Amino acid sequence: MKKDPYQIVKHQHVTEKSQVLEGLKNATSNPSLARCESPKYVFIVDPSANKQEIAWAVEEIYRDKKIKVMDVNTINVKAKARRVRGRLGMKKSFKKAIVTLDKGDSIETL
Repeated sequence: MKKDPYQIVKHQHVTEKSQVLEGLKNATSNPSLARCESPKYVFIVDPSANKQEIAWAVEEIYRDKKIKVMDVNTINVKAKARRVRGRLGMKKSFKKAIVTLDKGDSIETL
């Protein structure tokens, strides 16, 4: 039985670093950055999902845009200790996926 794609890919992870990754396809400042023609997007995903499931889920979610996932890199982010008002707690651990799309594809939803 197939999982729901929204159970695998929870949401897009928007940070300054992920915005830089998305903008690399338009970079022309130096020759090594100009070679990055494929856009990259960062998503928070289910910790038990593998790369094939993540690629399938992203293609299903953005089926109307007809995107093609070329590569998926995953990173497990470990929990961090945090102190709030003198009490020690933990931030949750999560898994994020950096998804590289085919050249010319985009998922901008502005």
